[in-house]
Parts: sequence; structure tokens; C-alpha cells
Amino acid sequence: MTWSQFLAAFAALFVIVMLRANATYWLGRGAAAGSRRWRKVEGDGSPAWQRARDLVNRWGPIAVVLCFFTVGIQTAVNATAGVTRMPLRRYLPAVTLGSIVWATIYATVGLAAARAWLAAAARSPVGATLAAVALVAVVVTIVVVHRRRARRPAPSVVDGTDRGMSEATRGP
Repeated sequence: MTWSQFLAAFAALFVIVMLRANATYWLGRGAAAGSRRWRKVEGDGSPAWQRARDLVNRWGPIAVVLCFFTVGIQTAVNATAGVTRMPLRRYLPAVTLGSIVWATIYATVGLAAARAWLAAAARSPVGATLAAVALVAVVVTIVVVHRRRARRPAPSVVDGTDRGMSEATRGP
């Protein structure tokens, strides 16, 4: 990939992610404003809500930047920033830095992976398709196993099913 190709891809990806993240922020902000009007709540809510909002507004910019390193929570973090009315003086620098990181990752690693798959597909369409299906199957399996483990209740000390307890400490 040449620099001109990289810069074009980076610029396009940066614009896309900035539009998406900011739209999510403003949707969250609009939803919060609508719910305040609907509930006819005056002021900023309870002291606990104000403390929570202040905490998110103070440390939230770090979460906004870091969410761009992940897949799946970007929307939640940006919407939360909007719902809590994170000040734009904190949100905009964080979302800009996060968008730069995201665009860089996808313009380098993401496009390289896409090019490699397309080259493999040109040589062997069946092989590339089977590899893609296998990759999807592995990801689905990992997600299903993880969710099943998360749903499984933790061992209870009360009923003696904790494997870490010895027979002597379980009692009758």
C-alpha cells in the first residue's frame, strides 16, 4: 500500500467513525433530554445521579478513547457520554483521538487483512470461502461457550459444592 492509498483510506475511515461516534453521542444526549422532559424532572436529578454524571464526565474521556480499541462497546460508551451530557470540551478531544486510533488500525491492519483475503480468494475461491466459514465458526463457538459459562451459577459454599473445600470443612 502506498502512502497516498493509506492517507485516502485513513481519511475516509476517520470521517466515517467521527460521524458515527458523534451521531451516537447526540442521540444519547437527545434521548436524555427527551426523558427529562417526559418525566417533568426539574434540575439535574438526585445527588447520586449528579455524582455519577460527574464521575463519567471526569474519567469518561479515557473510556471514550479506549473504546475505539474494542469491538462492540463503542456505541455504548459514546451513547453513555451523551446521556450523561459529557461536556463537549472533554468529549470532542477524546472522540477525535479515539477516531484517529480506530482509523489507523483499520487503514493498516484491517485493510491488509482484507487484501490478503481477497488475494487468497482470487487464487482459490473455495479455499478462501472455507477459511472464512471456519473463522466465523470459531468466533461463534467462543461466544457461545463464553455465554454459557457466564450463565452458569457460581458454586455455593452453603450447599457444599465448592470444590475448594475439603471434606472436613464441609460438615455433615
